[in-house]
Amino acid sequence: MTLVHVICEGQTEESFVRELLVAPFAHRGVYLMPALIGRPGHKGGNFKFERLSADVEKRLLADKSCYCTTFFDFYGLPESFPGKKEADPAASIEIKAATLQHALTAKLADKMGDAVIRRFIPYVQMYEFEGLLFSDPQKMAQGMDRSDIEQVFIDIASDFETPEHINNSPQTAPSKRIETLISGYEKPLLGTLAALEVGLDSMREQCVMFDAWLKKIEALA
Repeated sequence: MTLVHVICEGQTEESFVRELLVAPFAHRGVYLMPALIGRPGHKGGNFKFERLSADVEKRLLADKSCYCTTFFDFYGLPESFPGKKEADPAASIEIKAATLQHALTAKLADKMGDAVIRRFIPYVQMYEFEGLLFSDPQKMAQGMDRSDIEQVFIDIASDFETPEHINNSPQTAPSKRIETLISGYEKPLLGTLAALEVGLDSMREQCVMFDAWLKKIEALA
């Protein structure tokens, strides 16, 4: 069994890994262990490089046979995060993600060495976790028990090439679009319920970059 630590940005991402990824990956011989970023009592959010670096180092150095990956959103990352300033706003989502992931890996390698960092798989969700939910807008609405706004979700998804293209701004990021439609949107609860309804297969089919990340982890088996 291959152990992969998944450092998550928040409770929703952690729940997503537990509910949708742990079981199917275990069947492949890969055990995913999600955990919120940060030390006990100060976990989640505030995704600074220093906090991430400490978590990655602790996990990779404690067990020289394990791997470590990240699951956090491009939207909302601080400008000080490696690669964020260098990611051209006009570039494709693939180039933006690659710019950030390469910069992050390089900075971690400077601190821990190339031998250790070979067991690190960087991943950033474009643009936000909620984008995955738009892989099936109808089931997304059903999971949130809001069939009345199903067509709005469908219309949003149809405006973009893929769910991963739903864009990066305080007004139009996926979660912001949901918040304008659902007052008091509770991301950990509704996000997880919607994800379970949408299902992993739809997300992998619609979100190429998300699927590529999972394939890298599957290859570790």
